[in-house]
Amino acid sequence: REASLGRIPKQPVIEMTIPSSADATLAPPGMHVVQLFVQYIPYELSGGSWRDPKVKATFVDRVLDRVAHFCPNFRQSILHCDALSPLDLEEIFGIHRGNIFHGALSLDQIFHQRPVPGFSSYQMPVKNLFLAGSGAHPGGGVSGAPGHNCAQAVLKDLGIK
Repeated sequence: REASLGRIPKQPVIEMTIPSSADATLAPPGMHVVQLFVQYIPYELSGGSWRDPKVKATFVDRVLDRVAHFCPNFRQSILHCDALSPLDLEEIFGIHRGNIFHGALSLDQIFHQRPVPGFSSYQMPVKNLFLAGSGAHPGGGVSGAPGHNCAQAVLKDLGIK
């Protein structure tokens, strides 16, 4: 609810991964890389701007406080932090409004209506142009399903089984 009102949530939804637990080359021996993915963060803030370093610092503090609630001493283990706001995602990677899912996965944006009604088959109105990625069914995340499904559509279009 807070994000929909333009506020940084007091208890943000966080997904933590530790990629160095699967690939030891990502960090020095005895250390780890931790990635915190935070969902439901507003692009437009009701009070302040993502361009303000204090706003971003408040956001990072809330995220780290939430993690520390479940993982005591987490903050003390951090050697470096790189935080990207929705504005950063847009400016660095060109992701519209920092939305990695290419739009909400609401009832009007799922199944046969993703990305829009009439174009859910991965083939776009331009000949030989196909859409794969978060904007296609079944949507964002790191499942690879949109790419797989699109590849199947391309193969079918080429007459390859």
